[in-house]
Amino acid sequence: MLKTDIILENERILLRPILRQDFPFIQTLTSESSLWEYFTHDLSKSEEIEKWAEPAFKGDRLQFVVIDKNSGKIVGSTAYGNYSPRDQRIEIGWTWLGREFHGSGINQNMKFLMLKHAFEKMNLKRVEIKTDVLNQPARQALLKMGITEEGVLRSHTLLCTGRRRDTIYYSVLENEWPNLKVNFIQKLKG
Repeated sequence: MLKTDIILENERILLRPILRQDFPFIQTLTSESSLWEYFTHDLSKSEEIEKWAEPAFKGDRLQFVVIDKNSGKIVGSTAYGNYSPRDQRIEIGWTWLGREFHGSGINQNMKFLMLKHAFEKMNLKRVEIKTDVLNQPARQALLKMGITEEGVLRSHTLLCTGRRRDTIYYSVLENEWPNLKVNFIQKLKG
């Protein structure tokens, strides 16, 4: 079972489990419908926020809110999910940031903290990340971080727009983490 009381932080951000009390703050970030083109839920609709968060409250996913430590405000969300203790793997996903925080380095900080925890505290062998094959900004960001592109699953996921997406998988393996960690640290300092 995935622990649900995990808090991850560095000098820049804090990740803590989502609470229902966070929904009004989340809504201030999610009102722009164009943000949800690549997602399974359109979080610009308040009723969709509850549906999106439901797996977290049922214990199926550890959904974090992302807090910018400079402002103390919620700036987005990310999660651990699809945890397989037997296979020693987990997925990082369900990630979004408010529009004004795109390109700010927060995503890189989130991924670093989550990968570090997965490999160094949970002792996992594999971490997976997936996205829409059409989501070029996300794909470029993952490659820039040094995360390995694996392959495409065709017509894999139904999106909130009604389009069926082709999903592209990325991963980091346990033996890749030490070098990747050094690269992350250098990029986060720069």
